[in-house]
Amino acid sequence: MLVYKFGGASIATPERMTALLPIIQEAKEPLVLVLSAFGKTTNALEAIVDKACKGDKEEALALAQQIEEDHLNFAKALLNDVYLKQASEALHVFFTEIQWAIDDADTARYDYFYDQIVCVGELMSTTIFAQLVKQSGQNYEWVDARDLIRTDETYRDPKVDWDFSQHQTVALVGSKLNRGTNIITQGFIGATSDNASVTLGREGSDYTAALLAAWLKANSVTIWKDVEGLRNADPKEFSNTVTIEAITFHEVIEMAYYGAQVIHPKTIKPLQNNNIPLYVKCFLNKDFKGTVIQNEVNTIFYPSLIIQKKNQILLQVTTKDFSFITEDNLSYLYKVFHGLKIKINLIQNAAISFVACIDNNEQKLVQLLSELEKNYKVLRNDNVTLLTVRHYTSEILTELLKGRYQLLEQKTRNTVQVVLK
Repeated sequence: MLVYKFGGASIATPERMTALLPIIQEAKEPLVLVLSAFGKTTNALEAIVDKACKGDKEEALALAQQIEEDHLNFAKALLNDVYLKQASEALHVFFTEIQWAIDDADTARYDYFYDQIVCVGELMSTTIFAQLVKQSGQNYEWVDARDLIRTDETYRDPKVDWDFSQHQTVALVGSKLNRGTNIITQGFIGATSDNASVTLGREGSDYTAALLAAWLKANSVTIWKDVEGLRNADPKEFSNTVTIEAITFHEVIEMAYYGAQVIHPKTIKPLQNNNIPLYVKCFLNKDFKGTVIQNEVNTIFYPSLIIQKKNQILLQVTTKDFSFITEDNLSYLYKVFHGLKIKINLIQNAAISFVACIDNNEQKLVQLLSELEKNYKVLRNDNVTLLTVRHYTSEILTELLKGRYQLLEQKTRNTVQVVLK
């Protein structure tokens, strides 16, 4: 069997959703489809959470009614009377869930109510798509991902109970697949043991697809995007980018670590561990070859992979008494950064100084400086850019660094990182 994941852009309009039908019809094996919420629905639901938790219940309900109207109109554009009736009845249940959450919402439990409200986006999109594929004559069954994926109660960033979730998935989904029924379910969401909804954090829909693939022993996962495949750099930032036809899991994790907006490492892990290839293909043109990510590829030669992180801050932390930056100082510094959940994108230390490049988060920066300045002198460069190039060549570096002022450089055999002003 195969797992296909469709993101919000691929189902953003009735026309785009309809265009997915030929893609799934042409699959040669049973399918598990994992869908995100429509387009900007998650943003709209987040606005409801903010209003409700701040006490503006009326505005939150008004926003919820708008989402309800939008989804019903979306369904009306696709479905005949029979399937529209079924979709509308199911959607009404989810709208009621939102209303209940709005009534109870408060700031003290923001993350909890965030998950109860935001998770509904995926439930609504999959409900409409399930009725559309049934209307087209295909054999699919809608499954609530909250019945499959069990997590702890760390709302918005939970830990998945692997054993329980695997057992549930094999029992509920595996049996249906064995009977010849294809599955439509939601990305991004799960539930606690008390049946409270949870969202799985950044890139949660990709992660869902990877988890289901691992538990069901899928032959592959395909993530359908609006691009031809993974490219060696962001085409919005760099010209003459190229599509990478094949790349290893290891290389993709390296790219993600350095800040590339590719596949999140938490998605890669269950696939790599189970040797399941991941395809990135274009829903706008399914005939594009796309990219395959797997444990091994036929070539170890890649084009230069370019990752650029803007709006960075470069900190230089120096001991006030000119004592060395030894293990004790390093242990303390790491503890401070870790305690504030600040990721260090580049690090370098000398005899009496410690240099770190971090994302610009003003709230966390204030806390960080307050703690560090108790014992150290701290200098900073604001609004710098961190450029990382894997598999670099001298020609590529010369072109990328032309006319730019370099504050710091680190270089290994495969990777160079430069902080630019």
